[in-house]
Amino acid sequence: MSENLKTLVSSPTKTVEIHRSNPTVIIGERINPTGRKALLAELKEGKYDIVKSDAIAQVEAGASIIDVNAGVPGVDEEPILKDMMLAIMEVTDAPLCIDTADTTALESALSLYKGKALINSINGEEERLNSILPLVKEYDASVIALCMDDDGIPPTPEDRFKVAAKMIERADKLGISADRLIIDPLALTMGSDHKAGQIAIDTIRKVVKEFGVNVTMGASNISFGLPNRPVINATFIVMSILAGLTCPITNPLEEEVNLAIQAADLVMGRDEFGMNWIKTYRARSKDS
Repeated sequence: MSENLKTLVSSPTKTVEIHRSNPTVIIGERINPTGRKALLAELKEGKYDIVKSDAIAQVEAGASIIDVNAGVPGVDEEPILKDMMLAIMEVTDAPLCIDTADTTALESALSLYKGKALINSINGEEERLNSILPLVKEYDASVIALCMDDDGIPPTPEDRFKVAAKMIERADKLGISADRLIIDPLALTMGSDHKAGQIAIDTIRKVVKEFGVNVTMGASNISFGLPNRPVINATFIVMSILAGLTCPITNPLEEEVNLAIQAADLVMGRDEFGMNWIKTYRARSKDS
């Protein structure tokens, strides 16, 4: 089994260390206009009040890194992404995960960012590897790497593992070490494929055993289209943490998920004397 690797993501004043011996790092997913009409409307008007309040709320709920997505249909993404980042950096020192498929917007955002950014994302497609990996190297960033390629999303853990290996190898050829790649085995909805959760978990195990890299997922995707989603999400995240997940992209304001992550860290010996569990319990009791 490979040694577990450490990934660093930072703002100018705060560094987050992602490692399997540390508590699980939550990447807050809420700053994304997809499916959020109020946020989408504000962004079209050049307003960022929801962006700021979401950033504050997610950090207070336990997010260590904030994902920022500026995918507004029909609007130039580059200036909006930069303005969103500046708005978030006004209210929190949490490091940012820059979430865009627009290479121009990404490079502009990286040039603005003062810290070690996390890029969301590359995959095994040749175009993405050729356009994004040079930016990862130039800006000394880390990057989320999705287990899909030009043939689409592989149906088996073995084939997703092969895509992960390809991305790690290509990065290495550019001088980008494996600790800077956070592998995403892809959580697809179990509403369409009841084996989707098991496939993702098996992929995590294979990737961690061979490479020791850190692992993320858009964990809430697993329950899309199913009832009682928070319970499914919480269970899936706990099982994935046991398999090797270190930094899920999820909603920290979803209490079931947040508590499940904290409990998993406690059970796995990552919460010394249970201090974080006790602290958050007291905070919940005070608020109730």
